[in-house]
Amino acid sequence: MRPILDRFTGRSIAVRLAVSALFWSFVILLIAGLILSTLYRDNTERAFDQRLLVYANTLASNLVAPGDPDRDLGPIGDPRFELPLSGWYWQVARPNAKPWEIRSSKSLFGGQFPSLTPSIDDKFGQIRRGYGKAPDERGLRVIERDIDLGEDGRFVIRVGGPSDEIDTNVREFLVALTVTFTLLGMALGFTTLLQIRFGLQPLVKLRSALGAIRRGEAERIVGDYPRDIKPLASELNQLLETNREILERARTQVGNLAHALKTPLSIIVNEAEGAPEEVAAKVREQAAVMRDQVNYYLDRARAAALAGTLGTLTDVEPVIAGLARTFAKIYRDKDLEVDIVVPSGLRFRGERQDLEEIAGNLIDNAAKWASGRVVVTAEIIRDEEERSHLRLLIDDDGPGLPEAARADMLKRGRRLDETKPGSGLGLSIVTDLAALYRGSLKLEASPVGGLRAVLELPGDRA
Repeated sequence: MRPILDRFTGRSIAVRLAVSALFWSFVILLIAGLILSTLYRDNTERAFDQRLLVYANTLASNLVAPGDPDRDLGPIGDPRFELPLSGWYWQVARPNAKPWEIRSSKSLFGGQFPSLTPSIDDKFGQIRRGYGKAPDERGLRVIERDIDLGEDGRFVIRVGGPSDEIDTNVREFLVALTVTFTLLGMALGFTTLLQIRFGLQPLVKLRSALGAIRRGEAERIVGDYPRDIKPLASELNQLLETNREILERARTQVGNLAHALKTPLSIIVNEAEGAPEEVAAKVREQAAVMRDQVNYYLDRARAAALAGTLGTLTDVEPVIAGLARTFAKIYRDKDLEVDIVVPSGLRFRGERQDLEEIAGNLIDNAAKWASGRVVVTAEIIRDEEERSHLRLLIDDDGPGLPEAARADMLKRGRRLDETKPGSGLGLSIVTDLAALYRGSLKLEASPVGGLRAVLELPGDRA
C-alpha cells in the first residue's frame, strides 16, 4: 500500500482528493453490488422454492387422501409436468423403493430424478433444498419433503424445476444493476470533481494572489477567504510586511557601511599625496584594492538582501539593449558588433541593478575577447518542477577557452591574461550574484567560435 501512496506524494491536492474519492466510491459500489446480487439471488431462489413447494404440497395432499397410497396421483395442475423433458419434474417413492415402485411425472420420460443427500442435522419432515441434474443434464432446482402416513409407511416427495430460470433472472438483474451503478458512479465522480473544484477554489485564489505579488502586480494578499484559510492569508501578509521591513533595514545598513568605509579610504588617498612618491603609489595601489574589495562585498551584501524580495520584476529587453549600446561604444576601436535576440515580455525576478551588473560583466568579458562580434540571447525555460527561469546566452567569436580552464575562471581574482584590463572579480561577482538568486553560471564552447556564458536566473514571461 505504501508504494502506491508514494506515487501521489508530489501530486496536487485536487488529484489526490479525486483519486481517493473515485477509488473509495468504486470499492463501495462494488461491495454494494455484491451484497445486492447475493440478496437478489437468495430472494429469487426462495420465490422459486415457494412455487416448487406448492406442487409438493399438492402431491402430499393427493397422497394422504383416502385410498391406496400407491395409486396413481394424477396431474397436479401444471401441464409442463406432462411434457417429456420439459424441465419440470416430480417424483414420489418410499425410501429405498425399487425402480418400478417409483411414481413420477410424465415429463421424466422414464428417467431418474436426482435426490438430495440429507444432512446429519436434518430431521424427518424437514424440507430440503438444493441443485441437481435432470435426465437431459440440465440444471434443476430441487426440493424434498418427507411424508409419514403411519401404517401406510413413509414417502419422499421430490419436485424440481429448471435452474436456468433463476440464473436468467439473476443475470438480468446484474445487467440492470451494473448499468445503474455505472451511471451512479459517473454521477458521483462528476459531483466529486465539482465539489473538489468548489472546495479548493479559495486555495486557487490564494495561489493567484501570491503569483500577483511575485510578479510585482500587488504588494499584499487581498480578498475574502473562508475561516480555514483566512488566518493563513493574514499570516502571509504579516510575513510580507516583516520581509519588507527587514530588507529596508538591510538597504540602510549597506548604504551606511558603504559611506563609512569609502570616506576614510578617500581621506587616506588624499593624505598620501603629500608623502614620498613610492609611499604614495603604494598607498594608492592598496587603497584601490581595498575599494574593489569593499565594493565587491558590499554588492554581495546588498544582493543577498534584495535577492529574495517578492514582487520585484525587471524587464530584460531594455536592460540588454542599453548594455549592448554602451559596450558597442566602449569597444568601438574594435568595430565591435553586439547582436541581441531578446523577445519582448521577458522579465527577471530581481532588481534592475543586479541584472545590469550580472549581464554587464558577462558582456564586458565577451567584448574584451571577441574578434568583432558578441551575441546575447535570452529565453524562458522551465525545469522539471514547471518553474520558469530566464536563460541568458552570451557568445563571442574570440579565441575561446580550454575546457579544463573554464571552472578556474569562475574563481575570484582569476584572470586569463594580465594584459587585459580588470580586477578579475567580474565572473566571480556574476557567479555569486547568480547563486544568491538561486541561479547558475556555466562556460561552454560557443557555436560562433569563442566562449559561451550560460546564465540562468529566476524569470518569467509577461
